[in-house]
Amino acid sequence: MEEIYAKFVSQKISKTRWRPLPPGSLQTAETFATGSWDNEENYVSLWSIGDFGNLDSDGGFEGDHQLLCSIKHHGDVMDLQFFDQERIVAASSTGCVTVFLHHPNNRTLSVSQQWTAAHYHTGPGSPSCSNAPCTGIVCNNPEIVTVGEDGRINLFRADHKEAVRTIDNADSSTLHAVTFLRTPEILTVNSIGQLKIWDFRQQGNEPTQILSLTGDRVPLHCVDRHPNQQHVVATGGQDGMLSIWDVRQGTMPVSLLKAHEAEMWEVHFHPSNPDHLFTCSEDGSLWHWDASTDGPEKSSLFHQGGRNSTFLSHSISNQANVHQSLISSWLSTDPAKDRIEITSLLPNRTLSVNSLDVLGPCLVCGTDAEAIYVTRQLFS
Repeated sequence: MEEIYAKFVSQKISKTRWRPLPPGSLQTAETFATGSWDNEENYVSLWSIGDFGNLDSDGGFEGDHQLLCSIKHHGDVMDLQFFDQERIVAASSTGCVTVFLHHPNNRTLSVSQQWTAAHYHTGPGSPSCSNAPCTGIVCNNPEIVTVGEDGRINLFRADHKEAVRTIDNADSSTLHAVTFLRTPEILTVNSIGQLKIWDFRQQGNEPTQILSLTGDRVPLHCVDRHPNQQHVVATGGQDGMLSIWDVRQGTMPVSLLKAHEAEMWEVHFHPSNPDHLFTCSEDGSLWHWDASTDGPEKSSLFHQGGRNSTFLSHSISNQANVHQSLISSWLSTDPAKDRIEITSLLPNRTLSVNSLDVLGPCLVCGTDAEAIYVTRQLFS
């Protein structure tokens, strides 16, 4: 892999996202957005990756990411998603959800739409209007789904002032993240280790399915759906474990893979090469998981600067009698036989790596060490 380039930006970065490319585009990713947290003033910013430059004093490569524009954001940026090429949706620790519009001609961002009290606590023990952080958002134009610490799920539509649908007491615990399975169906993860599937076509406030790790109440922080096989889902949580689920089968994960030493903050399948998966953690690491079956027999080793350590995992269910070519390599992997190759992408451990995103050959991540890292040659 080409060197990964760091740029220090004087703010803790909570979220990083590539701007999607136009359909059919052959370009590589050039522009990404960041959100900050735990600073006196927080910002949503847009950057261009620019040219890559010189060795810095630590022997790392210094990136020349150019700040295109930024706008103040009230509260910590808890999540950030591109709605389309021009619009970015931000979730705030104040419970507010904001749509920002990028004006490329004069290089500015402006507020295009806002739902100020999307998430709030009610009931005994909470003030009449106490804000609850909005913890996660997912966009599928024209829809925006938000989840929060209040256990509420909102379905918004761009250019509608009010929520189209709200499930008020969707969860008695904190909802941490959300993803679409199919257009009317979403999947949420919560602070007591549960995955819940919701179908917006149904009127009730009950999930259609609940999955969890038996006996464990380990909070789950992140979820991502396989881009081609919508029943395959990856989650990560407080114990740093990577779990792979098949929502068609049972209520338990298919595989549990021992991963990071602290909370896993984000997990992402590569959107066009989903045998590759990426995770980042509070322990300061950023990992590339390669479950592709091509190439020589892989040894089950963790690569980091020439040092290897054994890779531990176990598979919960045996995927027998399923036509192998039809199932995801993540489901067919029996880690005792097959090998998943893990590569650590950051040159040295830093403070928490809070967020990452991958698009084509490009990866971006943001850290509490006030750095943004970018590489443009993931697979070389």
